[in-house]
Amino acid sequence: MSTLDLDNESDRARLGRKARAYLVHLFTASGVVFAFLAVAEVVQSDPDPRWVFAWLTLAVLIDAADGPLARLWNVKLYAPRILGPTIDQIVDYLTFTFVPLTLVWRMDWLPDPDGLWVVLAMVVSLFGFANTSAKQVKKGFFLGFPSYWNVVAYYVGLLAVRYGTTGAYVSLGAVVVLGVLTLVPVRFIYPNAAPAPWRTIVTVGGVAWLGLLLALLPTFPDLPAWGGDWVLWGSFIYPAFYFGLSGWLDWTSRQS
Repeated sequence: MSTLDLDNESDRARLGRKARAYLVHLFTASGVVFAFLAVAEVVQSDPDPRWVFAWLTLAVLIDAADGPLARLWNVKLYAPRILGPTIDQIVDYLTFTFVPLTLVWRMDWLPDPDGLWVVLAMVVSLFGFANTSAKQVKKGFFLGFPSYWNVVAYYVGLLAVRYGTTGAYVSLGAVVVLGVLTLVPVRFIYPNAAPAPWRTIVTVGGVAWLGLLLALLPTFPDLPAWGGDWVLWGSFIYPAFYFGLSGWLDWTSRQS
């Protein structure tokens, strides 16, 4: 809808659309509630990481839904005084980076000095969030690793408990590599804006993968009795697909 169309709306219709647009902003901002609930669990004397990841999952679902809603209801036109992307960036940094990495430190899932590794990941993630070219929505990419530290933290917990010191050092290696990938100019698929026909495949695969991770949550960080190493390593199939497809699409798009 154009500004001219907005001028021709009735006052009642315009008010309703403005209210709806501000509700989208409120919906985006509600992610900070789940960030707070996750932090409240982290600071307990005996934190339960299952609750932390449960709250963070709800924040992820909000993040997945608010963008399409904002575009559907033309939030930029009807609620322009509030910058939804700014709210989104702040909430995302808390729920995708700060809170999950704080949990990793709190649970001692990385080798010493674990606080140093966590802070370094937080800092490089800040640069990722602050990069003006980070979201290349029209092309369907993020520039640099898109700070999925909530997922990284989940796997760090599984590996540290399952494989002890070996798992902790493998996790540290992954944190270092992903930290570097946050800063270098490689691109990763933006799921909501992935080019056809990959958008459906990435989305459906991501939902199925999320379902598997949630199925592991009741016994987290231990693996369930119905599974074992095969479940853990099988769950890496989708991340491997995501990284591989991202690299291939990035390379082919640069060639063209």
